Formats: sequence, C-alpha cells, structure tokens
Amino acid sequence: MTENTPLLFTPRSLRGLTLRNRIVLSPMLTYAARHGFASDWHFTHLAKYAVGGVGLVFVESTKVDPAGCSTPNDLGLWKDDFIAPLRRIVAFGHAHGAAMGIQLAHSGRKARMSVPWEGRAPLQNAPGVDHGEPWSLVGPSAIPHGPGHDTPRPLSVAEIADQVAAWGAAARRADAAGFDALEIHGAHGYLIHQFLSPTANRRGDAYGGSLAGRMRFALEVAECVRAAWPADKPLFFRVSAVDEDGWTLDDTVVLARALGRVGVDVVDCSSGGMTSVGGGLGGTIAPAPGYQVPYAQRVRSEAGVASMAVGLIEHAQQAEQILTEGRADLIAIGRALLHHPHWVLDAARALALPNPFAVVPDAYGYWLAKLAASRGDA
Repeated sequence: MTENTPLLFTPRSLRGLTLRNRIVLSPMLTYAARHGFASDWHFTHLAKYAVGGVGLVFVESTKVDPAGCSTPNDLGLWKDDFIAPLRRIVAFGHAHGAAMGIQLAHSGRKARMSVPWEGRAPLQNAPGVDHGEPWSLVGPSAIPHGPGHDTPRPLSVAEIADQVAAWGAAARRADAAGFDALEIHGAHGYLIHQFLSPTANRRGDAYGGSLAGRMRFALEVAECVRAAWPADKPLFFRVSAVDEDGWTLDDTVVLARALGRVGVDVVDCSSGGMTSVGGGLGGTIAPAPGYQVPYAQRVRSEAGVASMAVGLIEHAQQAEQILTEGRADLIAIGRALLHHPHWVLDAARALALPNPFAVVPDAYGYWLAKLAASRGDA
C-alpha cells in the first residue's frame, strides 16, 4: 500500500486480525437453513463475497438457542453438529484472502415467525426448530412485540444465566469452526435489545429498572463471550443506536463505553426494530443514504471504541468519505453487495486503486482487465 491508497482499501488491524480492506459484508438473514444447519446455499452465498474481495465476510444471524430462532429457517450454533458445515465455509473464505465472521443472536419475543416473503407473521403452536416440543416465546417481561403477537414468558434469573452460558458455548463453537471475528446481535428488537429497552423490559429485579439494570444482560453476555472467545480475535456488538420506542443515542454511548471495558472492540451501529412501526427500520427515521453514519461517528468519538457504519452506503466515494472524515472505522455493506457481488472491484476502480483488478482472483481479474483495456477504460 502507498500513501495514495484509498483508506477504504488500507488494511485495518483489530487485535490479532488484519483485514485486507475496510469493507465488511453486513450479516444478512437469508432464511435458508434446515434444522439450523448451513447448506450449499450458505456456502455459495458467502463464497462469492470472499472471492469478490470483501475484507470481512459476516455469516448471518446464527442462533445460540433453538427457542431464539426468528423463523424455522434460521442458522444455529447451539450444538457441535453445526460446526462442520460452517468450517467448510470459513476455509474457503480464508483460501481467498477474506476474514470470516459470524453473528450470534437470540430473537426473544420476536421468535417463531414466518419468513419475510411469507408475511413475517407470528406462527401459532409451531414445533421447535430442532425438536418436536412446543416453540415457546421468552423475553425480559410479559410484553408482546406488537398487536397480533403472542405474549412471551419472562425469563427467570436462573434462565438468564443459562442464556448467558449459551452465548459463551456458541462462541467456543464459532472458534472451533475457525471464525476470525464474532458479533453479538444486540439490535433490531431481539432479546438483548429487549432487555435494553425501557418499554420491553419492565422487570423489577437486577436486570431491569435503571439503565444500568437494563444493560446488565448485554454486558454479562459480552463478558461471557469475551472469556470464551480467543484474546487475539476481535469482538463486535451490533446495537440499535436509536429506536422508535425510547432507546436513545445517549444510552448507546453509555452502553458502548461499558462494552469497551469488557472487551468489545467494534460497535456496529444500526437502528430501530423494537416495534413494527416503519417496518422496524427506526420508526420516524426516514432511511436515506448514510442515515446511520452519525450514530457510528458519535460512538467513535465519545465511547472510546471503534465503530462500524452501516445503512444505505452504496457508493465507493461515499464510503471513502465516511472513513477519511473519521466518522467510522469500518464500512458494512448489505444490500448493495447483494445486488452487485463485485461491488469491491467497482469501488477499487472508482477510487483509482493501483491495479484494481488485483482485488479479485486472477481467474477473474486477468480477463476483466483485458476487457477494460479493450474498452479503453483500464
């Protein structure tokens, strides 16, 4: 790399991991698992981003408990049987220069729904993902996600401890599969976010009430995962920096500081999801290009941890400007990469990276360089 290398393509080190660039595939649910297992679909879906030059490829939200599955088609990591197919995906990503990450989650009261293209409707009396027992909903309090949703059963203190342990066990399995980075999903109205929320969490014990009480579960999960996750591997935490139901950016800064103290390295700044208002995208916040970048900027400047920006970041110049202005440390791309898996190559060319075709394997780059030369736009 030279001093003229775009910051988007400058390597970034996190603990013992060095990313080849600052571009991250945001975890995107594809609802393609069967009984929790990754399949050839997941291999094909994720492999193209490793081949396409992404620096860190995140596997989608993967559940630590079968009761925490959003749909019957969620990925799981609640037992050792799930390790082998994930290890195959990781090995391929490594062979093509990508770092590989996985997001761990529990949906809490937002579990047991149909997939989005079937209406994301609550499923009634559904059998469990991994067994034939009833699929019960749990949460911090007996408050449903919204109209038409079933009321969850509040977790007992002992069950909270079991959940924390489940996250740690899943982290150990993620390490056994060879993942380089791990993200705790604390956003979008799922279980950790439910505990953080002043409206979803009405507990009167140590896990509710004040902000410190509502943060307790998130911090215990982060501490347990950090202890189970190797010290040289980075830990991310996805947060809804603001939501449509009482959680504020000031709260997020307090949480981010506390997460940094227990070993979280990067706060991934999303928003919304606590209710069905606005499709769960932040209520009255109208999504526009880069609309969540200010959240990442505030966390980065005030919380003492690195931040990742995500949300309608679609163009190379936009991503580069976010980095050069110091508004975030990493750029997560979701649907723009889904639409165009060679977004990284186009970004390299748009930012005038020397030898841009080197960001993809020679089997692609050689021929694409010749095509560009024949068009006079090499």
